[in-house]
Amino acid sequence: MKRTFIDITGLLFKSPVCLSLVYIIGISAFFLIYPTVDIWASHQFYNESGVFPATQSVFWNEIRYLNKYIIAWIAILSVAVLLLKLLLPRLKAIVDLRAPIFLLSTLIIGPGIVVNMILKDNIGRPRPRNIEEFGGSFPFIGVWETSPHCGANCSFVSGEASVALWITALAFLLPKAWRLPVAGLTLTAGLVFSINRVAFGGHFLSDTLLSWGITFLVIWLMYSLLYRHTPRWAQPDVLDNAFTSAGLWLQQRVWDVSTLGTRQLRSFSQKFR
Repeated sequence: MKRTFIDITGLLFKSPVCLSLVYIIGISAFFLIYPTVDIWASHQFYNESGVFPATQSVFWNEIRYLNKYIIAWIAILSVAVLLLKLLLPRLKAIVDLRAPIFLLSTLIIGPGIVVNMILKDNIGRPRPRNIEEFGGSFPFIGVWETSPHCGANCSFVSGEASVALWITALAFLLPKAWRLPVAGLTLTAGLVFSINRVAFGGHFLSDTLLSWGITFLVIWLMYSLLYRHTPRWAQPDVLDNAFTSAGLWLQQRVWDVSTLGTRQLRSFSQKFR
């Protein structure tokens, strides 16, 4: 029995995917058993005047938008790397193309599809500022509990906390010597951005904590696919060659279209001679 327990524990610590699942289940269980912890946590950012003071703070509003700018720039740079390879196909890619694919795929699947499209638009949990305890008109709804009180872009789970945690994906792409300090820096930033949403009355504490687990699970699954158990199509040389072929094909199509357009224009202009 003891040996079995040790084997299971060892498996968990060797598998970040399993740890992520255990984290999600553990956080969910805690808030299902103690749902009022969510209300208590939000109350810490609510004052006697009936408002969440952080919403009126210029500084904390700037912090919120800083999160969006960081995400936008990482996404833009990732797309730019792929476009550059397509536009200049004969040149070797400036980085391993798995890196931008990893960043973009985790952003799209995690915060984009799982968090926003599946959970936020279907669970129906009202935001803290919209429930009766904080001056709203809706009842408090617990984690994973569906309700008709919110139709879209609801509280469960936090989209902004999800993208804040997603920034840590950068650490996965760096040399080992840089991973720990960058992970610490990005986790600290993610914590500030995430707690900011609780302070605004936009999300419950459980929304934030569960969005972290879900996003981290997606990151680890994609990292395992692209870097630990890399399939043939994702091998660096295969990807580089694929983008080279695609870029050359696009160049040829653009040349064909431009040639056809020039001929048509020349033929049209000759009618007026």
